[in-house]
Amino acid sequence: MLVDSNKCVENCTACVDACNEENGINLLQRPSGQDDGMWNAQRPQWIRKVKLQDRQTGEITNLPLMCQHCESPPCVDVCPTGASFKRADGIVMVDRHICIGCRYCMMACPYKARSFLHQNVAEQRVHTPRGKGCVESCNLCVHRIDAGATTTACQDACNKDGHQAILFGDLKDPDSELSQMLRQKSSGQIRADLELNTGVRYTSL
Repeated sequence: MLVDSNKCVENCTACVDACNEENGINLLQRPSGQDDGMWNAQRPQWIRKVKLQDRQTGEITNLPLMCQHCESPPCVDVCPTGASFKRADGIVMVDRHICIGCRYCMMACPYKARSFLHQNVAEQRVHTPRGKGCVESCNLCVHRIDAGATTTACQDACNKDGHQAILFGDLKDPDSELSQMLRQKSSGQIRADLELNTGVRYTSL
């Protein structure tokens, strides 16, 4: 995935809203009596908007942050059961059937991209099963990709709003639109110093 941060609009949450709708995250109801602070701290987020500020210039960059789908994912390394795993195509996922909720992966992730599901899920999407006591994160809309789609929900929403800041594609295919765009534009990784070789790249960082 490639994100053009120059095209990412401040205060726009189209990508976040689309992810919540696509994966049923917005179906989760706040427990009775829980205050706003606790709810906001515990509510799952598969993608969130963040602001990065350059320490020297003070310039602020807006961008979406989600699981970075690392080539060498720390979350996979620390998982004691194998619930955190990376598919052959590079998508990093969680198998909720063997996740024991230890949250080691959440501590290991330098991007704080994973959430723990504290509540029972009364309603959920058929294509995105979720369960209390499990860790979850962005899976690049794997249900869509496996069905032959070429875009994620966040990309569709960004395009619909006319921003076109997100491009999903196959990094391993040199002829894909994503690979061609990466050859044309200078891009970087968040925390490139960690040498995780992330599958999500950003321009204009």
